[in-house]
Amino acid sequence: MLLQLRLRSFQQVFPSPQIRPKSNSIHFSDYRSGVPDFLNEAQLELQGRADDLGQRLAGLHAEPDYPEKLRAEIRSLSKDADIFSLTQPREYGGLEGSSTDLTIAREALGQWNVGHLPGIFGPSPGLLGQASAELKEAFLGRYLSGEITGGFGFTEPSDATRHTWATSDGEDLIVNGAKSYVTGGSDADFVNTLVELDDSGPAMILIETNRPGVSIDRRFGSLDGSHHASFVFTDVRVPRMHLIGAAGAGLSRALEQVNSVRMAIAADCVGLCGFMCDLIATHIKKSEDKGRNSDAIRIQFGRMRARTFAARSTIYRTARLIDAGENSVNEVMASKILATETAADLVDSAIQIVGGEALVESHPLATIFRRVRATRLAEGPTDLLHSNISRGYLDLDVGRI
Repeated sequence: MLLQLRLRSFQQVFPSPQIRPKSNSIHFSDYRSGVPDFLNEAQLELQGRADDLGQRLAGLHAEPDYPEKLRAEIRSLSKDADIFSLTQPREYGGLEGSSTDLTIAREALGQWNVGHLPGIFGPSPGLLGQASAELKEAFLGRYLSGEITGGFGFTEPSDATRHTWATSDGEDLIVNGAKSYVTGGSDADFVNTLVELDDSGPAMILIETNRPGVSIDRRFGSLDGSHHASFVFTDVRVPRMHLIGAAGAGLSRALEQVNSVRMAIAADCVGLCGFMCDLIATHIKKSEDKGRNSDAIRIQFGRMRARTFAARSTIYRTARLIDAGENSVNEVMASKILATETAADLVDSAIQIVGGEALVESHPLATIFRRVRATRLAEGPTDLLHSNISRGYLDLDVGRI
């Protein structure tokens, strides 16, 4: 009797929510009223633009035989929404969004399960933004306009006997070695490559893919649908002016780019968590309308929402630390870990709740499962990042983790 009274009292204070299928007005209203809190008017307006763009992209018909046509349509819609140029500096005509701005936009797009689509964000200068005036003049303008494309060579093959290296030869550098996982490398016109200079340590070098001695060892796709290439460099002669920034500082510049990608992955995964929570809420409501009720599923759903709240709060706190200029390497790693592991846990729970139909290849949960699994490896596997966080705290005394 006492338990019944307590339950009745609880239900009066927290009445059962009316869970409804997602529509634009409901989705956007619910989205704005939740975390993140304390967005200013400009950020709320950006959130609304990204949300509207997400809804439009979710309605596009993908034509697998015409990927460039789809990319062009996405790019056009994104430019109309003033999202495309968030990743580009003002000096190049972009909007130069802050880390918080980019987190807002990426999470809103993830809420519609479209954040992975190509062409939403324009290419940022990335490492080329730190290049010499001569190198910028030769490559940057064409890169930002989409005339040429680039890749990022960071990962060495597992059987490599040494890191990719370069020796000096007058005004040139001679590069040897290999990079095993260059995303988009199959079509790249150049690869910004981390190498060891024999006389000064790690450096970033821009290497055109049509230079003699550059070869693609293999092209391959990954579980998430993205495409990559492994490169071999054999006595590749590159002008010294292709060094990006000062020699010896290449690793720190490479890590800056890695951290940006980690935050992008985290924001998209948190958005996907919101998408999955909405999907399961609709599934539960439909089941209960048919007279099927399961307290166990409701408990699972509550756990999904609680974990989403934690991951979402983390990425916004980290984005604000970045914008404040704080040392946030550990926080970025923790955000990427929490977001990707939470998304992986949620998609597994969601598939279990929905059942066999979620295993059909065309079902959104099936495609999310593949993409999310890949994010737990991208830009550093979870265990490695945990190890790095430990090192940051125990050995380097940096960060707040």
